[in-house]
Amino acid sequence: MTNKKWAVKRITVNLAAQEAEKLEKYCEQTGRPATDVIRELIRGLSVAEDTKDGDR
Repeated sequence: MTNKKWAVKRITVNLAAQEAEKLEKYCEQTGRPATDVIRELIRGLSVAEDTKDGDR
């Protein structure tokens, strides 16, 4: 049985050069990896309540 808390889905994000530079600069200034920064930004998104798989 897979522990969903640690399940990982790998994604690829295409960024414009300016976006990539901004992310890199932010990571350098904060000492944080890009993955952590992106995860934090995603967690901050407000979305409607998640539906259960059977409700789709």
